Amino acid sequence: MNQYDVAIVGSGAGGGAVAYSLAKAGYNVVLIEKGNLLNRDDFSKDEIAYCRRDIVSSKLNDEYHMIEMKEGTRWVSTPSYKTDVSFWNGNIVGGSSNFMTGMFHRLHPDDFRLLQKYGPIEGANIVDWPIDYVDLAPYYDLVEEIVGISGCYHPHPFEPPRKNGEYTQKATKENEVVTLFDHSCQHLNIVPLVTPRAVLSEDKLHRKTCSYSNFCGHYGCSTGAKGSAREAFIIPALATGNLTLRTHTHVKKLLSTPQKVSAALVIDTISGKESRIEADIFVVAAQAHESVRLLLNSANSYHPNGLANASLNVGKNLLFSGGGIGSGELCAESLKEITFSSLMQTGLFINRSILDWYFMKEGEEGQYKGGLVEFMFEHQNIISRAKACCEEEGKLVWGRTYAEVLVKKFKTQKTIRFEVFNDWLPTDDCFIGLDTKHVDRYTMPVGKIRVSGHPQDIKVGNVLAKKCENILYEMGAKNIHSSVTSLPAPNLIAGGCRFGDNPKTSVLNKYCQAHDLSNLYVADASFMPTGGSVPYTWTIYANALRVADHIIESLQGLKNT
Repeated sequence: MNQYDVAIVGSGAGGGAVAYSLAKAGYNVVLIEKGNLLNRDDFSKDEIAYCRRDIVSSKLNDEYHMIEMKEGTRWVSTPSYKTDVSFWNGNIVGGSSNFMTGMFHRLHPDDFRLLQKYGPIEGANIVDWPIDYVDLAPYYDLVEEIVGISGCYHPHPFEPPRKNGEYTQKATKENEVVTLFDHSCQHLNIVPLVTPRAVLSEDKLHRKTCSYSNFCGHYGCSTGAKGSAREAFIIPALATGNLTLRTHTHVKKLLSTPQKVSAALVIDTISGKESRIEADIFVVAAQAHESVRLLLNSANSYHPNGLANASLNVGKNLLFSGGGIGSGELCAESLKEITFSSLMQTGLFINRSILDWYFMKEGEEGQYKGGLVEFMFEHQNIISRAKACCEEEGKLVWGRTYAEVLVKKFKTQKTIRFEVFNDWLPTDDCFIGLDTKHVDRYTMPVGKIRVSGHPQDIKVGNVLAKKCENILYEMGAKNIHSSVTSLPAPNLIAGGCRFGDNPKTSVLNKYCQAHDLSNLYVADASFMPTGGSVPYTWTIYANALRVADHIIESLQGLKNT
Protein backbone atom coordinates (compact mmCIF):
# COMPACT_ATOMS: atom_id res chain seq x y z
CA MET A 1 0.00 0.00 0.00
CA ASN A 2 1.42 3.39 -1.01
CA GLN A 3 1.71 6.21 1.48
CA TYR A 4 -0.53 8.47 -0.62
CA ASP A 5 -3.62 7.88 -2.70
CA VAL A 6 -2.68 10.73 -5.04
CA ALA A 7 0.50 12.75 -5.63
CA ILE A 8 0.06 16.09 -7.40
CA VAL A 9 3.00 17.87 -9.04
CA GLY A 10 2.43 21.62 -8.96
CA SER A 11 0.18 23.69 -6.70
CA GLY A 12 -1.20 26.21 -9.18
CA ALA A 13 -4.73 26.47 -10.56
CA GLY A 14 -4.96 22.86 -11.75
CA GLY A 15 -3.10 21.17 -8.92
CA GLY A 16 -4.79 23.21 -6.23
CA ALA A 17 -8.30 22.47 -7.50
CA VAL A 18 -7.62 18.72 -7.78
CA ALA A 19 -6.15 18.67 -4.27
CA TYR A 20 -9.25 20.42 -2.92
CA SER A 21 -11.71 17.90 -4.34
CA LEU A 22 -9.71 14.84 -3.34
CA ALA A 23 -8.97 16.06 0.19
CA LYS A 24 -12.63 17.00 0.69
CA ALA A 25 -13.57 13.48 -0.46
CA GLY A 26 -11.34 12.01 2.25
CA TYR A 27 -8.37 10.81 0.22
CA ASN A 28 -4.76 11.03 1.36
CA VAL A 29 -3.10 13.53 -0.98
CA VAL A 30 0.37 15.04 -1.28
CA LEU A 31 0.80 18.35 -3.11
CA ILE A 32 4.37 18.87 -4.33
CA GLU A 33 5.58 22.45 -4.85
CA LYS A 34 9.08 23.61 -5.85
CA GLY A 35 8.60 26.99 -4.16
CA ASN A 36 7.58 28.01 -0.67
CA LEU A 37 4.33 28.93 1.05
CA LEU A 38 3.71 32.65 1.39
CA ASN A 39 0.93 33.95 3.61
CA ARG A 40 -1.02 37.16 3.12
CA ASP A 41 1.27 39.09 5.41
CA ASP A 42 4.22 38.10 3.21
CA PHE A 43 2.77 39.88 0.18
CA SER A 44 3.70 43.52 -0.39
CA LYS A 45 3.24 46.15 -3.10
CA ASP A 46 7.00 46.42 -3.66
CA GLU A 47 7.38 47.00 -7.39
CA ILE A 48 11.12 46.35 -7.38
CA ALA A 49 10.69 43.00 -5.63
CA TYR A 50 7.78 41.67 -7.65
CA CYS A 51 8.24 43.21 -11.10
CA ARG A 52 12.00 43.70 -11.38
CA ARG A 53 13.62 41.05 -9.22
CA ASP A 54 11.01 38.27 -9.39
CA ILE A 55 11.41 37.22 -5.77
CA VAL A 56 8.65 34.65 -6.22
CA SER A 57 10.12 33.01 -9.33
CA SER A 58 13.16 30.94 -10.18
CA LYS A 59 16.40 32.80 -10.80
CA LEU A 60 17.05 32.75 -14.53
CA ASN A 61 20.76 32.04 -14.17
CA ASP A 62 19.89 28.81 -12.33
CA GLU A 63 16.73 27.76 -14.13
CA TYR A 64 15.87 29.01 -17.56
CA HIS A 65 14.37 28.12 -20.92
CA MET A 66 15.82 28.23 -24.39
CA ILE A 67 13.56 30.41 -26.54
CA GLU A 68 13.66 29.66 -30.25
CA MET A 69 12.46 32.32 -32.67
CA LYS A 70 12.79 32.81 -36.40
CA GLU A 71 15.32 35.31 -37.71
CA GLY A 72 14.99 35.47 -41.46
CA THR A 73 15.05 31.84 -42.59
CA ARG A 74 16.85 30.52 -39.48
CA TRP A 75 15.57 29.46 -36.08
CA VAL A 76 17.74 31.05 -33.40
CA SER A 77 17.75 29.75 -29.82
CA THR A 78 18.54 32.12 -26.93
CA PRO A 79 18.56 31.39 -23.19
CA SER A 80 15.91 33.37 -21.35
CA TYR A 81 18.50 34.76 -18.91
CA LYS A 82 19.93 36.77 -21.81
CA THR A 83 16.61 38.34 -22.72
CA ASP A 84 15.08 38.76 -19.24
CA VAL A 85 11.83 37.38 -20.67
CA SER A 86 10.91 34.89 -17.99
CA PHE A 87 8.54 32.00 -18.51
CA TRP A 88 8.34 31.45 -14.74
CA ASN A 89 5.03 32.78 -13.47
CA GLY A 90 5.23 32.26 -9.74
CA ASN A 91 7.09 29.41 -8.09
CA ILE A 92 5.19 29.46 -4.81
CA VAL A 93 2.17 27.65 -3.40
CA GLY A 94 -0.75 28.68 -5.60
CA GLY A 95 1.53 29.36 -8.55
CA SER A 96 0.70 32.10 -11.02
CA SER A 97 -2.90 32.28 -9.77
CA ASN A 98 -1.53 34.43 -6.92
CA PHE A 99 -0.56 37.12 -9.43
CA MET A 100 -3.46 37.13 -11.90
CA THR A 101 -5.69 40.17 -12.37
CA GLY A 102 -8.70 37.95 -11.76
CA MET A 103 -10.67 38.60 -14.96
CA PHE A 104 -12.79 35.44 -15.26
CA HIS A 105 -14.65 34.37 -18.39
CA ARG A 106 -16.04 31.04 -19.53
CA LEU A 107 -15.31 29.60 -22.93
CA HIS A 108 -18.21 29.95 -25.36
CA PRO A 109 -19.88 26.68 -26.50
CA ASP A 110 -18.55 27.27 -30.02
CA ASP A 111 -14.99 27.35 -28.67
CA PHE A 112 -15.30 23.59 -28.23
CA ARG A 113 -16.18 23.19 -31.93
CA LEU A 114 -13.99 25.67 -33.86
CA LEU A 115 -13.18 23.24 -36.67
CA GLN A 116 -16.82 22.27 -37.09
CA LYS A 117 -18.02 25.88 -36.98
CA TYR A 118 -15.40 27.64 -39.11
CA GLY A 119 -13.59 24.90 -40.98
CA PRO A 120 -9.84 24.44 -41.34
CA ILE A 121 -7.33 27.29 -41.59
CA GLU A 122 -4.20 26.65 -43.63
CA GLY A 123 -1.17 26.20 -41.40
CA ALA A 124 -3.21 25.75 -38.21
CA ASN A 125 -3.74 22.43 -36.39
CA ILE A 126 -7.30 23.09 -35.27
CA VAL A 127 -9.28 20.19 -33.82
CA ASP A 128 -12.53 20.03 -31.90
CA TRP A 129 -12.54 19.14 -28.22
CA PRO A 130 -13.61 15.64 -27.09
CA ILE A 131 -16.03 17.26 -24.63
CA ASP A 132 -18.71 19.94 -25.01
CA TYR A 133 -19.62 23.05 -23.06
CA VAL A 134 -22.36 21.09 -21.26
CA ASP A 135 -19.71 18.77 -19.82
CA LEU A 136 -17.79 21.69 -18.30
CA ALA A 137 -20.71 23.98 -17.37
CA PRO A 138 -21.49 22.32 -13.99
CA TYR A 139 -17.86 22.77 -13.01
CA TYR A 140 -17.85 26.42 -14.08
CA ASP A 141 -20.81 26.77 -11.70
CA LEU A 142 -18.91 24.97 -8.94
CA VAL A 143 -15.92 27.28 -9.34
CA GLU A 144 -18.25 30.26 -8.91
CA GLU A 145 -19.48 28.80 -5.65
CA ILE A 146 -16.04 27.90 -4.26
CA VAL A 147 -13.99 30.85 -5.48
CA GLY A 148 -16.62 33.57 -5.19
CA ILE A 149 -16.80 35.39 -8.53
CA SER A 150 -18.03 38.96 -8.46
CA GLY A 151 -19.97 40.46 -11.34
CA CYS A 152 -23.27 41.62 -12.75
CA TYR A 153 -24.81 39.42 -15.40
CA HIS A 154 -26.33 40.93 -18.57
CA PRO A 155 -27.66 38.67 -21.34
CA HIS A 156 -25.59 38.91 -24.49
CA PRO A 157 -25.51 36.90 -27.75
CA PHE A 158 -21.95 35.75 -27.06
CA GLU A 159 -22.26 35.30 -23.29
CA PRO A 160 -22.08 31.53 -22.51
CA PRO A 161 -25.22 29.97 -21.02
CA ARG A 162 -25.54 30.10 -17.24
CA LYS A 163 -27.56 27.98 -14.83
CA ASN A 164 -27.89 30.88 -12.41
CA GLY A 165 -28.57 34.47 -13.42
CA GLU A 166 -26.42 36.52 -11.08
CA TYR A 167 -22.93 35.82 -9.84
CA THR A 168 -22.38 34.70 -6.28
CA GLN A 169 -21.01 38.14 -5.40
CA LYS A 170 -22.03 41.60 -6.56
CA ALA A 171 -19.61 43.46 -8.81
CA THR A 172 -16.57 45.12 -7.28
CA LYS A 173 -16.69 48.91 -6.85
CA GLU A 174 -16.28 50.96 -10.03
CA ASN A 175 -14.74 54.29 -10.92
CA GLU A 176 -17.18 56.87 -12.28
CA VAL A 177 -15.40 56.69 -15.62
CA VAL A 178 -17.72 53.76 -16.41
CA THR A 179 -20.49 56.33 -17.00
CA LEU A 180 -18.45 57.90 -19.78
CA PHE A 181 -17.36 54.50 -21.06
CA ASP A 182 -20.89 53.09 -21.20
CA HIS A 183 -22.31 56.16 -22.95
CA SER A 184 -19.50 56.12 -25.50
CA CYS A 185 -20.13 52.44 -26.25
CA GLN A 186 -23.84 53.10 -26.65
CA HIS A 187 -23.10 55.87 -29.18
CA LEU A 188 -21.10 53.31 -31.16
CA ASN A 189 -23.81 50.63 -30.86
CA ILE A 190 -21.52 48.50 -28.67
CA VAL A 191 -22.75 46.61 -25.58
CA PRO A 192 -20.47 47.11 -22.53
CA LEU A 193 -20.50 44.23 -20.05
CA VAL A 194 -19.47 44.18 -16.39
CA THR A 195 -16.30 42.09 -16.04
CA PRO A 196 -16.66 39.00 -13.84
CA ARG A 197 -13.73 38.80 -11.44
CA ALA A 198 -12.26 36.24 -9.10
CA VAL A 199 -12.09 39.07 -6.57
CA LEU A 200 -14.41 39.24 -3.57
CA SER A 201 -16.64 42.26 -3.14
CA GLU A 202 -17.84 40.81 0.20
CA ASP A 203 -16.18 38.69 2.90
CA LYS A 204 -16.30 34.93 2.27
CA LEU A 205 -15.31 32.37 4.91
CA HIS A 206 -11.63 32.97 5.79
CA ARG A 207 -11.19 35.61 3.06
CA LYS A 208 -11.76 39.37 3.26
CA THR A 209 -13.17 41.73 0.67
CA CYS A 210 -11.04 43.62 -1.85
CA SER A 211 -9.01 46.55 -0.48
CA TYR A 212 -9.00 48.34 -3.89
CA SER A 213 -5.28 48.97 -4.04
CA ASN A 214 -5.19 48.49 -7.84
CA PHE A 215 -2.21 46.20 -7.33
CA CYS A 216 -3.73 42.97 -8.67
CA GLY A 217 -1.62 41.87 -11.63
CA HIS A 218 1.90 40.71 -10.62
CA TYR A 219 1.09 41.01 -6.90
CA GLY A 220 -0.23 38.67 -4.24
CA CYS A 221 -3.40 39.67 -2.41
CA SER A 222 -3.03 40.75 1.21
CA THR A 223 -6.73 40.34 2.09
CA GLY A 224 -7.42 36.99 0.44
CA ALA A 225 -9.98 38.62 -1.85
CA LYS A 226 -8.34 37.32 -5.00
CA GLY A 227 -9.46 33.77 -5.75
CA SER A 228 -6.02 32.22 -6.10
CA ALA A 229 -5.56 28.47 -5.84
CA ARG A 230 -3.86 29.07 -2.49
CA GLU A 231 -6.81 30.97 -0.99
CA ALA A 232 -9.78 29.26 -2.62
CA PHE A 233 -8.63 25.65 -2.77
CA ILE A 234 -5.39 24.80 -0.93
CA ILE A 235 -6.10 26.47 2.44
CA PRO A 236 -9.52 24.72 2.73
CA ALA A 237 -7.94 21.45 1.57
CA LEU A 238 -5.27 21.68 4.28
CA ALA A 239 -8.02 22.22 6.86
CA THR A 240 -9.39 18.72 6.12
CA GLY A 241 -6.21 17.11 7.47
CA ASN A 242 -6.05 14.95 4.33
CA LEU A 243 -3.57 17.07 2.39
CA THR A 244 0.19 17.03 2.89
CA LEU A 245 1.95 20.06 1.42
CA ARG A 246 5.56 19.42 0.36
CA THR A 247 7.21 22.78 -0.36
CA HIS A 248 10.79 23.34 -1.56
CA THR A 249 10.41 20.02 -3.36
CA HIS A 250 11.26 19.78 -7.06
CA VAL A 251 10.22 16.76 -9.12
CA LYS A 252 13.17 15.70 -11.30
CA LYS A 253 11.39 12.84 -13.03
CA LEU A 254 8.54 10.36 -12.77
CA LEU A 255 9.53 6.71 -12.55
CA SER A 256 7.35 4.15 -14.28
CA THR A 257 6.69 0.58 -15.31
CA PRO A 258 5.27 -0.11 -18.79
CA GLN A 259 1.71 0.53 -17.55
CA LYS A 260 1.93 2.89 -14.56
CA VAL A 261 3.86 5.64 -12.85
CA SER A 262 5.43 4.15 -9.74
CA ALA A 263 7.09 7.11 -7.99
CA ALA A 264 8.22 10.70 -8.27
CA LEU A 265 11.95 11.29 -7.86
CA VAL A 266 12.22 14.59 -5.98
CA ILE A 267 14.98 16.83 -4.67
CA ASP A 268 14.85 19.16 -1.68
CA THR A 269 15.70 22.56 -3.16
CA ILE A 270 17.39 23.68 0.07
CA SER A 271 19.38 20.62 1.19
CA GLY A 272 19.81 18.98 -2.22
CA LYS A 273 18.73 15.62 -0.78
CA GLU A 274 16.89 13.28 -3.18
CA SER A 275 14.00 10.99 -2.25
CA ARG A 276 10.99 9.23 -3.74
CA ILE A 277 7.28 9.87 -3.32
CA GLU A 278 4.96 6.96 -4.08
CA ALA A 279 1.22 7.08 -4.73
CA ASP A 280 -1.53 5.15 -6.47
CA ILE A 281 -2.28 8.00 -8.87
CA PHE A 282 -0.12 10.88 -10.13
CA VAL A 283 -1.37 14.23 -11.38
CA VAL A 284 0.95 16.58 -13.27
CA ALA A 285 0.01 20.26 -13.10
CA ALA A 286 3.27 22.21 -13.26
CA GLN A 287 2.08 24.71 -15.93
CA ALA A 288 1.92 23.63 -19.55
CA HIS A 289 5.54 24.05 -20.60
CA GLU A 290 6.97 22.56 -17.39
CA SER A 291 4.53 19.66 -17.37
CA VAL A 292 5.73 18.80 -20.87
CA ARG A 293 9.37 19.09 -19.80
CA LEU A 294 8.79 16.75 -16.86
CA LEU A 295 7.12 14.12 -19.06
CA LEU A 296 9.93 14.29 -21.62
CA ASN A 297 12.63 14.19 -18.94
CA SER A 298 10.99 11.06 -17.48
CA ALA A 299 11.87 8.91 -20.50
CA ASN A 300 12.98 5.36 -19.68
CA SER A 301 13.46 2.02 -21.45
CA TYR A 302 9.69 1.40 -21.41
CA HIS A 303 8.87 4.89 -22.67
CA PRO A 304 11.95 6.03 -24.63
CA ASN A 305 10.29 9.18 -25.96
CA GLY A 306 8.98 10.32 -22.59
CA LEU A 307 5.93 9.45 -20.55
CA ALA A 308 2.51 9.60 -22.27
CA ASN A 309 4.32 10.15 -25.57
CA ALA A 310 3.61 7.04 -27.66
CA SER A 311 1.84 9.37 -30.11
CA LEU A 312 4.88 11.71 -30.20
CA ASN A 313 2.51 14.59 -29.48
CA VAL A 314 3.85 15.66 -26.06
CA GLY A 315 5.00 19.26 -26.42
CA LYS A 316 3.26 19.90 -29.73
CA ASN A 317 0.62 22.55 -30.39
CA LEU A 318 1.69 24.85 -27.58
CA LEU A 319 -0.69 27.77 -27.09
CA PHE A 320 -0.35 31.30 -25.79
CA SER A 321 -2.90 34.11 -26.16
CA GLY A 322 -3.21 36.15 -29.31
CA GLY A 323 -3.92 39.87 -29.22
CA GLY A 324 -2.20 42.89 -27.78
CA ILE A 325 -2.69 46.08 -25.82
CA GLY A 326 -3.65 49.69 -26.37
CA SER A 327 -4.25 52.86 -24.41
CA GLY A 328 -5.41 56.46 -24.42
CA GLU A 329 -5.18 59.40 -22.02
CA LEU A 330 -8.15 61.18 -20.44
CA CYS A 331 -7.07 64.74 -19.66
CA ALA A 332 -8.45 67.31 -17.26
CA GLU A 333 -8.98 69.96 -19.95
CA SER A 334 -10.99 67.72 -22.30
CA LEU A 335 -12.87 65.46 -19.89
CA LYS A 336 -16.64 65.22 -20.35
CA GLU A 337 -19.60 63.86 -18.35
CA ILE A 338 -17.66 63.20 -15.13
CA THR A 339 -15.45 65.28 -12.86
CA PHE A 340 -11.68 65.02 -13.00
CA SER A 341 -11.50 64.37 -9.26
CA SER A 342 -13.75 61.31 -9.61
CA LEU A 343 -11.65 60.03 -12.51
CA MET A 344 -8.50 60.33 -10.40
CA GLN A 345 -9.90 58.34 -7.48
CA THR A 346 -7.46 55.45 -7.09
CA GLY A 347 -8.13 51.77 -6.67
CA LEU A 348 -11.62 51.42 -8.14
CA PHE A 349 -12.05 49.19 -11.18
CA ILE A 350 -13.27 50.05 -14.66
CA ASN A 351 -14.73 46.53 -14.81
CA ARG A 352 -15.77 46.59 -18.46
CA SER A 353 -15.53 43.88 -21.12
CA ILE A 354 -16.60 43.82 -24.75
CA LEU A 355 -17.88 40.55 -26.22
CA ASP A 356 -19.56 42.02 -29.32
CA TRP A 357 -16.70 40.84 -31.52
CA TYR A 358 -16.19 37.35 -30.13
CA PHE A 359 -17.42 36.01 -33.46
CA MET A 360 -17.40 38.23 -36.53
CA LYS A 361 -18.57 38.35 -40.11
CA GLU A 362 -16.94 40.74 -42.52
CA GLY A 363 -17.40 41.06 -46.28
CA GLU A 364 -16.50 38.16 -48.51
CA GLU A 365 -14.44 36.42 -45.83
CA GLY A 366 -17.55 35.17 -44.09
CA GLN A 367 -17.49 34.19 -40.44
CA TYR A 368 -14.30 34.07 -38.44
CA LYS A 369 -13.38 33.88 -34.80
CA GLY A 370 -12.86 37.20 -33.04
CA GLY A 371 -12.15 37.75 -29.37
CA LEU A 372 -12.68 39.47 -26.04
CA VAL A 373 -11.50 42.91 -24.95
CA GLU A 374 -10.95 44.07 -21.36
CA PHE A 375 -10.67 47.72 -20.30
CA MET A 376 -8.77 48.87 -17.22
CA PHE A 377 -6.69 51.70 -15.82
CA GLU A 378 -2.95 51.51 -16.30
CA HIS A 379 -1.22 49.67 -13.50
CA GLN A 380 -0.31 51.54 -10.32
CA ASN A 381 3.38 50.67 -10.75
CA ILE A 382 5.02 54.05 -10.16
CA ILE A 383 8.51 53.19 -11.40
CA SER A 384 7.25 51.79 -14.70
CA ARG A 385 4.98 54.76 -15.28
CA ALA A 386 7.78 57.21 -14.52
CA LYS A 387 10.22 55.33 -16.74
CA ALA A 388 7.80 55.61 -19.67
CA CYS A 389 8.09 59.41 -19.41
CA CYS A 390 11.87 59.68 -19.63
CA GLU A 391 11.91 60.11 -23.41
CA GLU A 392 10.21 62.59 -25.70
CA GLU A 393 10.59 62.41 -29.46
CA GLY A 394 13.44 59.95 -29.04
CA LYS A 395 15.45 62.17 -26.71
CA LEU A 396 16.21 61.61 -23.03
CA VAL A 397 14.42 63.99 -20.66
CA TRP A 398 15.91 64.86 -17.26
CA GLY A 399 16.14 67.52 -14.56
CA ARG A 400 13.40 70.16 -14.22
CA THR A 401 11.93 69.22 -17.58
CA TYR A 402 11.55 65.63 -16.46
CA ALA A 403 9.94 66.77 -13.19
CA GLU A 404 7.39 68.80 -15.15
CA VAL A 405 6.65 65.80 -17.39
CA LEU A 406 6.07 63.62 -14.32
CA VAL A 407 3.74 66.16 -12.72
CA LYS A 408 1.71 66.30 -15.91
CA LYS A 409 1.67 62.51 -16.21
CA PHE A 410 0.53 61.85 -12.67
CA LYS A 411 -1.68 64.86 -11.92
CA THR A 412 -3.36 66.07 -15.13
CA GLN A 413 -4.34 62.88 -16.96
CA LYS A 414 -5.19 59.23 -16.43
CA THR A 415 -4.45 56.40 -18.84
CA ILE A 416 -7.05 53.82 -19.81
CA ARG A 417 -5.73 50.58 -21.24
CA PHE A 418 -7.34 47.75 -23.12
CA GLU A 419 -6.18 44.17 -23.56
CA VAL A 420 -7.22 42.11 -26.57
CA PHE A 421 -7.62 38.35 -26.17
CA ASN A 422 -8.02 36.25 -29.31
CA ASP A 423 -7.14 32.68 -30.23
CA TRP A 424 -3.51 31.71 -30.61
CA LEU A 425 -3.93 29.10 -33.32
CA PRO A 426 -1.95 25.87 -32.79
CA THR A 427 0.76 25.33 -35.43
CA ASP A 428 3.70 23.04 -36.14
CA ASP A 429 6.07 25.87 -35.26
CA CYS A 430 4.91 26.46 -31.69
CA PHE A 431 5.99 23.69 -29.37
CA ILE A 432 8.28 22.74 -26.50
CA GLY A 433 10.97 20.08 -26.51
CA LEU A 434 14.18 19.45 -24.56
CA ASP A 435 17.54 21.11 -25.10
CA THR A 436 19.96 18.40 -24.02
CA LYS A 437 22.95 20.74 -24.39
CA HIS A 438 21.69 23.00 -21.60
CA VAL A 439 20.79 21.84 -18.09
CA ASP A 440 19.44 23.63 -15.03
CA ARG A 441 20.75 23.61 -11.48
CA TYR A 442 19.21 20.15 -10.99
CA THR A 443 21.09 18.77 -14.06
CA MET A 444 17.79 18.41 -15.95
CA PRO A 445 17.75 19.37 -19.65
CA VAL A 446 15.93 22.68 -19.97
CA GLY A 447 12.86 23.25 -22.09
CA LYS A 448 13.33 24.63 -25.60
CA ILE A 449 10.27 26.68 -26.49
CA ARG A 450 9.79 27.46 -30.16
CA VAL A 451 7.53 30.46 -30.53
CA SER A 452 5.67 31.29 -33.72
CA GLY A 453 2.21 32.72 -34.20
CA HIS A 454 -0.20 32.25 -37.07
CA PRO A 455 -0.93 35.24 -39.36
CA GLN A 456 -4.62 34.96 -38.51
CA ASP A 457 -3.82 35.80 -34.87
CA ILE A 458 -2.31 39.15 -35.90
CA LYS A 459 -5.12 39.92 -38.32
CA VAL A 460 -7.84 39.38 -35.73
CA GLY A 461 -5.91 41.24 -33.03
CA ASN A 462 -5.52 44.30 -35.24
CA VAL A 463 -9.21 44.35 -36.13
CA LEU A 464 -10.18 44.27 -32.46
CA ALA A 465 -7.59 46.87 -31.46
CA LYS A 466 -8.90 49.38 -34.01
CA LYS A 467 -12.43 48.91 -32.72
CA CYS A 468 -11.18 49.61 -29.20
CA GLU A 469 -9.34 52.73 -30.34
CA ASN A 470 -12.70 54.01 -31.62
CA ILE A 471 -14.17 53.66 -28.12
CA LEU A 472 -11.32 55.66 -26.60
CA TYR A 473 -11.70 58.32 -29.31
CA GLU A 474 -15.42 58.57 -28.54
CA MET A 475 -14.55 59.02 -24.85
CA GLY A 476 -12.39 62.01 -25.74
CA ALA A 477 -9.05 60.33 -25.04
CA LYS A 478 -5.79 61.64 -26.50
CA ASN A 479 -2.55 59.93 -27.54
CA ILE A 480 -4.41 56.77 -28.53
CA HIS A 481 -2.35 53.87 -29.76
CA SER A 482 -2.27 50.07 -29.79
CA SER A 483 0.22 47.26 -30.34
CA VAL A 484 -0.61 43.78 -31.61
CA THR A 485 2.23 41.31 -31.77
CA SER A 486 3.03 37.68 -32.43
CA LEU A 487 5.25 37.62 -29.33
CA PRO A 488 3.62 35.50 -26.61
CA ALA A 489 2.42 36.56 -23.19
CA PRO A 490 4.41 34.11 -21.00
CA ASN A 491 1.75 34.18 -18.28
CA LEU A 492 -0.91 32.78 -20.66
CA ILE A 493 0.32 29.37 -21.76
CA ALA A 494 -1.58 26.19 -22.60
CA GLY A 495 -1.47 23.12 -24.82
CA GLY A 496 1.37 20.67 -25.25
CA CYS A 497 -0.60 17.66 -23.89
CA ARG A 498 -3.67 17.87 -26.11
CA PHE A 499 -6.59 15.69 -25.06
CA GLY A 500 -8.71 13.70 -27.52
CA ASP A 501 -10.36 10.39 -28.28
CA ASN A 502 -7.66 9.09 -30.65
CA PRO A 503 -4.49 7.84 -28.86
CA LYS A 504 -2.53 8.23 -32.12
CA THR A 505 -3.11 11.99 -32.32
CA SER A 506 -3.51 13.05 -28.68
CA VAL A 507 -1.72 12.67 -25.35
CA LEU A 508 -4.68 12.41 -22.96
CA ASN A 509 -8.19 11.02 -23.10
CA LYS A 510 -11.25 13.16 -22.42
CA TYR A 511 -10.70 12.83 -18.66
CA CYS A 512 -7.12 14.15 -19.04
CA GLN A 513 -5.81 10.66 -18.26
CA ALA A 514 -2.73 9.60 -20.24
CA HIS A 515 -3.51 7.14 -23.02
CA ASP A 516 -0.29 5.26 -22.23
CA LEU A 517 -0.29 5.14 -18.40
CA SER A 518 -3.50 4.42 -16.53
CA ASN A 519 -2.58 6.22 -13.29
CA LEU A 520 -1.21 9.43 -14.83
CA TYR A 521 -3.31 12.58 -15.29
CA VAL A 522 -2.49 16.10 -16.45
CA ALA A 523 -4.62 18.85 -14.89
CA ASP A 524 -3.20 22.24 -15.87
CA ALA A 525 -3.88 24.05 -19.18
CA SER A 526 -1.80 21.51 -21.12
CA PHE A 527 -4.90 19.57 -22.12
CA MET A 528 -6.40 22.36 -24.25
CA PRO A 529 -6.43 21.73 -28.04
CA THR A 530 -7.46 25.35 -28.65
CA GLY A 531 -7.42 28.19 -26.15
CA GLY A 532 -10.50 30.25 -26.85
CA SER A 533 -10.33 34.02 -26.62
CA VAL A 534 -10.41 34.50 -22.85
CA PRO A 535 -7.94 34.14 -19.96
CA TYR A 536 -7.57 30.46 -19.09
CA THR A 537 -7.87 30.34 -15.29
CA TRP A 538 -11.61 29.73 -14.90
CA THR A 539 -11.41 26.91 -17.45
CA ILE A 540 -8.36 25.39 -15.72
CA TYR A 541 -10.18 25.43 -12.38
CA ALA A 542 -13.35 23.94 -13.87
CA ASN A 543 -11.58 21.20 -15.80
CA ALA A 544 -9.41 20.28 -12.80
CA LEU A 545 -12.55 19.75 -10.69
CA ARG A 546 -13.94 17.57 -13.50
CA VAL A 547 -10.71 15.56 -13.61
CA ALA A 548 -10.81 15.17 -9.83
CA ASP A 549 -14.27 13.63 -10.03
CA HIS A 550 -12.96 11.03 -12.46
CA ILE A 551 -9.98 10.29 -10.18
CA ILE A 552 -12.37 9.79 -7.26
CA GLU A 553 -14.29 7.23 -9.34
CA SER A 554 -11.00 5.48 -10.14
CA LEU A 555 -9.95 5.42 -6.48
CA GLN A 556 -13.32 4.03 -5.47
CA GLY A 557 -12.80 1.29 -8.03
CA LEU A 558 -9.35 0.50 -6.61
CA LYS A 559 -10.72 0.22 -3.07
CA ASN A 560 -13.52 -2.08 -4.25
CA THR A 561 -11.12 -4.54 -5.94
